[in-house]
Amino acid sequence: METFIALGIVTALIISILYKTAVVVPQRMEFIVERLGKYRTTLQAGLHILIPFIDKVAYKRSLKEEPIDIAAQTCITADNVTLEVDGILYIQVINSKNSAYGIDDFHFATAQLAQTSLRSAIGKINLDRAFEARETLNGQVVKALDEAAVNWGVKVLRYEIKDIQPPRTVLEAMEKQMKAEREKRADIARSEGDKQSTINRAEGDRAEAIALSEGEKIKQINEAEGKAKEITLVAEATAEGIRKVAESLSMPGGYEAANLEVAKSYVHEFGNLAKENNTMIIPASLTDVASMVTAAMSTIKQTKADYPTPKPVTKPAGSTQIRTPRG
Repeated sequence: METFIALGIVTALIISILYKTAVVVPQRMEFIVERLGKYRTTLQAGLHILIPFIDKVAYKRSLKEEPIDIAAQTCITADNVTLEVDGILYIQVINSKNSAYGIDDFHFATAQLAQTSLRSAIGKINLDRAFEARETLNGQVVKALDEAAVNWGVKVLRYEIKDIQPPRTVLEAMEKQMKAEREKRADIARSEGDKQSTINRAEGDRAEAIALSEGEKIKQINEAEGKAKEITLVAEATAEGIRKVAESLSMPGGYEAANLEVAKSYVHEFGNLAKENNTMIIPASLTDVASMVTAAMSTIKQTKADYPTPKPVTKPAGSTQIRTPRG
């Protein structure tokens, strides 16, 4: 019985020794080994044999990228507005030894430094820029952390602000401001539309006035040309009539016919005068009619004497006959 007990103790001792001696390091992990309380080596992934009761694994470090949630904190902007800001930080251990001996808890240290760096960055800007300068704030936090984490064996990869929460009163003021800005843009758009509409109407009225004036100008030109043509035609017809009368007077019996025509015209017009007026002036002597006819025929005779009818001159074929009155 005592033999079995002794055998069990020896077996347990051997297992314990093997457990203390053989160490398997997983992939993307590093173990820090201390010998008698002093750093000895850093174990990479694989199987390693340690000296029992002398060597021990003091720290285990993961080389993977680790996210650290940064709790919401109160930040004050340059214009004294309080904001609640939270974020997330991504870090990676690049030196296991420094992460073990450079700082006691690098997770806690990086989280605290991220918060203080963010407060400092937000305190330099106004509220309006805090919402649009997230990338700038993230870069400033990463830069501040990376400079401090060099001695910790940690690389700060990136920092992202998750949410920025201003007070309710500030939110209401921002909503009013945005509403006013939208109304302002709408008013500007309407005024621009009215301006363009007025310009278009003015240009249309101008074009209409020009077209009407051009039309009136063409109308007046056409009327003037028509009147000029009419005057020319009347003058030509009058000249032709005078020429024919002159030719008729030169013919046998023409003088007597003119005498008769003048008398008839006088009598006809005298009759029309009697129809149109209630009061009529009668010549003192009926011989006045003959006197007027005699005076008119005398005028015709004098004109004929002053401007005798030229005799036709025979011209060679193809020439033009020209009549010139005696001056």
